Formats: sequence, structure tokens, C-alpha cells
Amino acid sequence: MHISEICTRSLVTCNRDTPAAELARKMRDQHVADVVVVDDRAGRITPVGLVTDRDLVVGVLACNKDPNQVRAVELMRADLETALDSELVYDAIWHMRKRQILRLPVVDARGALVGVLTADDVTEFLASELSELSRVRKRHPTPLP
Repeated sequence: MHISEICTRSLVTCNRDTPAAELARKMRDQHVADVVVVDDRAGRITPVGLVTDRDLVVGVLACNKDPNQVRAVELMRADLETALDSELVYDAIWHMRKRQILRLPVVDARGALVGVLTADDVTEFLASELSELSRVRKRHPTPLP
């Protein structure tokens, strides 16, 4: 199955200059744990970073910084890992394991943001696959000798 079939397409985004306080409000209001930092490149929305709820806690609250002064660009990782929407789910698992990440922005062939694949999305997919496999055994019992 391709990543595009299971990734989350309803995203919360911001630009590099968005204050941490606004990021926190977006996460609260939209019930999400991350915000994708994007640039508009010739009409294409491209991901450049990701800020998580943990980034806010560790990078702002624990350091006693003013959340209205800290910007998304200061909290996001500079080396964002992405996956192509045409890649297989197992390729995404490889990306996630390689970088030890739970969220993976998904882009099209032109680099435009199309969604985010989360560890929960992958777990749900794998659970469904295992469930289907278990049904095979029930439909075709092994004959007794």
C-alpha cells in the first residue's frame, strides 16, 4: 500500500515566524500534537520543519522562555525527513526507524506537502493487515490427518 492511502491529510501548518504561543493554541484548538512548518515556493506549499508538543515543552516551557518571543524556526529540526506519497508504507517505516521519528511529512513528486504519516497511522495499517491474515486461517481450516 502507498503512503498516500493512509497518511493524514488534514494538517495544521504555520510559517517559520509563528510564535510558540500561537503554535500551542493551534495544537490545542485542532487537537493535534504537531504543526508542520511550511514555505510557499512558487505557489507550492513545501514542508521545511515540524514542531511537536514535546518541542514546546522542552524548548520553551522547560527553559522558561517567553512563548511569544520564540518562533517556530527556533524549535523545528533543520534536517526534516520527508517521504514521497508514492512510496510504500514499509519504506515509510524504514524512514521512521532510521531517524527515530514518529511523524513523517509526506510530499508529492514536486515536493508539495500532501499529508503527514504518523506512527499511529502505520500501526493501524499493520493491525488491519494482521487482522486480514488471521481471517485466512479461519476460512481455510487445516484438515485433520
